[in-house]
Amino acid sequence: MPRAGIIGAGTMGHGIAQCFALAGWKTGLFDLDKKTLGSAAERIRRNLETPLELGLISAQEAEACPKNIELCSSLEELLPGAEIIIETASEDLELKRCIFAELENKADQKTILATNTSALSIGLIAQNLDRPGRVVGAHFWNPPHVLPCVEVIRGDRTDEAVFEKTYEIMESIGKKPIRVKKDVPGFLGNRMQHALQREAMSLVDQGVADPGDVDRVVRYGFGLRLALMGPLERADLGGLDVTLSVQSYLLEHLYNGTEPSAGLRELVEAGSLGAKTGRGFYDWPEEKLRRRTKARDRLLLELIRMVREQE
Repeated sequence: MPRAGIIGAGTMGHGIAQCFALAGWKTGLFDLDKKTLGSAAERIRRNLETPLELGLISAQEAEACPKNIELCSSLEELLPGAEIIIETASEDLELKRCIFAELENKADQKTILATNTSALSIGLIAQNLDRPGRVVGAHFWNPPHVLPCVEVIRGDRTDEAVFEKTYEIMESIGKKPIRVKKDVPGFLGNRMQHALQREAMSLVDQGVADPGDVDRVVRYGFGLRLALMGPLERADLGGLDVTLSVQSYLLEHLYNGTEPSAGLRELVEAGSLGAKTGRGFYDWPEEKLRRRTKARDRLLLELIRMVREQE
């Protein structure tokens, strides 16, 4: 049985551990916060309820998954025999560098060292290591136990064999990996996602529309197509001459500022951080958040199943 190790048992870490364990990997999960680590098993159990209800996994798989996860109280427990270690710490470059320096000293020489960073440079994370070639990006999308995409990012010194092996590992656990061949800030998904968010927030800042209407035009308009075709396939189907014509007129009118949205900054400075504080662009009472999250996961899983049936 192959073995993986996950550092961090928070939102991303426990979900990534679930992905490996469900695919039959013996999976170690480590977190310095004992409370977070201790609650991981229950959170994983709840995560398994919806795919089980939808028939996406069997009762046997749901029962076996938690048994494949070992809660580790130290890195020393996590590391032995691991084919890959994935770090899911917060987006703090120095923190990640410290973690990887320790991993380089303690992990088996053949173990792949991967970071789940969503934006930080893989090369900068591995910059001070003696063997930066074993470090690779493996950016899972949130929620990782639901969304299939994993961006596999090659740092400027990542070994080709490490890059390709990481891609193969992600395929083996049922993910849809993407090769990111250059270590650019934000990689692929976050560059496109934040380009959209920048324009959306600018439209709200300018008073063109309220947050609810900005979101609705995505949910009930072009967003419905995005699960079925990416922006380049859509351009092909719509006609590249049409796309060229629209871009020739429209691009100069799009917001291209390099500073975050003024409205976004005001919300953050007021302590309105979104769902985790109960208020952001919307109000998030606890019951609404619970219902919305459960419905999101269920609908995403149903949509993923339908998309895969068309492949």
